[in-house]
Amino acid sequence: MVQLFGRTWSQRDIMRRIGLPSQVGDVRLVERLEDAGRGVRTAEFETGSGFSFTVLLDRGMDIGACKYKGAALAWEATPGPAHPAFFEREGLGWLRTFHGGLVATCGMTYAGAPCVDEGQALGLHGRIGHIPASNVWADGAWRGDEYEMWVRGRMRETVVFGENLTLTRRIWTYLGASRLYIRDVVANEGFQTTPHMMLYHCNFGFPLLDEGTELIAPSRSVAPRDAVAAPGLEVHHRYEAPIDGYKEQCFYHEMIPGEDGFVTVLLVNRAFDGGKGLGVYLRYRQAELPRFTQWKMVCAGTYVTGLEPANCLVEGRDKDRARGILQFLEPGEEREYLLEIGVLDGQEEIEAAIARVPRP
Repeated sequence: MVQLFGRTWSQRDIMRRIGLPSQVGDVRLVERLEDAGRGVRTAEFETGSGFSFTVLLDRGMDIGACKYKGAALAWEATPGPAHPAFFEREGLGWLRTFHGGLVATCGMTYAGAPCVDEGQALGLHGRIGHIPASNVWADGAWRGDEYEMWVRGRMRETVVFGENLTLTRRIWTYLGASRLYIRDVVANEGFQTTPHMMLYHCNFGFPLLDEGTELIAPSRSVAPRDAVAAPGLEVHHRYEAPIDGYKEQCFYHEMIPGEDGFVTVLLVNRAFDGGKGLGVYLRYRQAELPRFTQWKMVCAGTYVTGLEPANCLVEGRDKDRARGILQFLEPGEEREYLLEIGVLDGQEEIEAAIARVPRP
């Protein structure tokens, strides 16, 4: 059944009142016409609950802007969703087209800091977020008394004499819902063993992120990435107002999954809108994403936190190889990744979600 406009609806109830489902919720294909994003195809979702988000079809099917009842949930970086033709692969060039967004996918053969791994120079965070989708299908359909909206597509990361990986992504939501789901299947369609690094760079910003916002996570342990982050360890979970000249801090979390194998992480702003409260939750299956990095960046003008489930750390492929944690895909092997991101609307939903977070 559909929960919408303060009541519960069956398919028949709603369709007796409208001509098309798009009157109350929709997914539609759009193309950007201006600035560095000119030509980028998008899929625009609106669920009717006030929840909306944009899928960037030419940017690895990343998720860009995301809002709830007019309030931004995702951080949007100054470069915006630039066309992949502007991608700079070397060094930190990835940052020149980093759109931020609710989900920026990093990988698939390398992620993390620039490095030289076995003689190969690798830039920041990989190529997948700049590969356009093919075989795109965006649509909606009734499933009994639920109306599902989705977009599906496939990206290929490949090079002659090297890797040949595909990522098939499906993103979906429901009429009346304030959440979305991602299912990724990465397949090695080549004939050689290939390094595989996958990181979901989930970026949250103002007004969800503000002074007093808290990260609530089922962390068994938390460790700073480096000496810069070490002084912030005790307050890693609480966010300050923007600070001039703040240097980014990253923290590695060892998470406790629930009985279903999923980890649930919360970001909550209890003071939002005069104390009404706003939060988000991120759920992911830990079996395929055993690592988690918290990116805390409360700098004036770049005010964001990244919650980043991954199968790798963020110091570069050479460091993962040296640590013995670098993952590989054998020829013909597939790996499935599942994530869910949703809204916590008000103090009651926030407290109920907190009560469900496992404790060490």
